[in-house]
Amino acid sequence: MRPERVPSFAERFAELFEAQFPRLFRTLNRLSGDRELASDVAQDAFVRLYRRGAMPDSPEAWLISVAMNLFRNAASTRSRRARLLTPARAEQSVADAPAAPDEDAEAADSRLRVRATLDRMPERERGILLLRAEGFSYRDIAAALRLNEASIGVLLARAKAAFRAIYEEPSDEP
Repeated sequence: MRPERVPSFAERFAELFEAQFPRLFRTLNRLSGDRELASDVAQDAFVRLYRRGAMPDSPEAWLISVAMNLFRNAASTRSRRARLLTPARAEQSVADAPAAPDEDAEAADSRLRVRATLDRMPERERGILLLRAEGFSYRDIAAALRLNEASIGVLLARAKAAFRAIYEEPSDEP
């Protein structure tokens, strides 16, 4: 009689992925209400399991535990960003005298246009511009974005040029 073949880690991983990914995704999607976030977190949990290279004693429990930790981290990051980036909070931190209504409307339009422009830029360029606008040094920007300090000046110039090009594109709005 032949001994029973033990499935490899890769085979067990593939089976677990097929059986558990939909369940994990549904759980995270219901928690977050954000399909993209749920998909990213579920995939990241499986990537971590694969990198681990061995199945834990209870793979389903391990996956949900890791996924929930990843979800909390992602939700915390998003919440913190939302709090930090609200226009009202920005105005409170560096408030000037109230503007005339027409100036206020123009400023609001300008803020929306700047935000839309930044949203269309690659993450690295957006990060360089935002960090520099906050007064960070080239050294700090390089460390934060894991870039070579000597290249920050060139990258900043390119990011400014890209911002201008996108900002000055004709708008579809009336």
